[in-house]
Amino acid sequence: MTLEPLLPLFHRLDREHFDGSLAPGGQPLVTLRWSDGRLSRTAGLYRRGRRADGSDLCEIVLSRPLLEPLPRQATLGTLCHEMIHAWVDRILDLREVHGPHFRARMATINARQHDFVVSLRHSFPVPTTATRWIAHCPHCGLQARYQRRRRNLACRQCCERWHNGLWHASCVLVFKPAQVPVGPAEQGL
Repeated sequence: MTLEPLLPLFHRLDREHFDGSLAPGGQPLVTLRWSDGRLSRTAGLYRRGRRADGSDLCEIVLSRPLLEPLPRQATLGTLCHEMIHAWVDRILDLREVHGPHFRARMATINARQHDFVVSLRHSFPVPTTATRWIAHCPHCGLQARYQRRRRNLACRQCCERWHNGLWHASCVLVFKPAQVPVGPAEQGL
């Protein structure tokens, strides 16, 4: 299946669900691209920061390996999810991940149309690999598998429950090497 160009989809979704705010004057506030094949565990990402040369970086990247074999609705739902992140960051100027503003916009979009679904986490098939690390939340005890250690990663459920969806140092995950398989109580963070 051939992948669609992202820019026309972006402009359509921006008009329909963001009142054109993500492309004022027709110029997108973010760059869009399909991954080069390395983004294989998540369907998409929004990131903002600085490049190595000091220039601004603000982009949405969608996973070619995960989305290419799936129906168009998967691409639309994933792109719209990442556009909500961009909207919260660039338009509302807030630092939240899946906090109250994200969830409210997601609910509004899902209620206004039935072509695709925007969700917090995708359920697309992901290739499995051996687990190297187990992350453990010191508050609620949830565990999740990771391929590599991630600095300052916090438990989403505890951040949402205790800190209005904002990252908080008290919820930072503790990583330990995976020596034995995680039991059936394993849950994603």
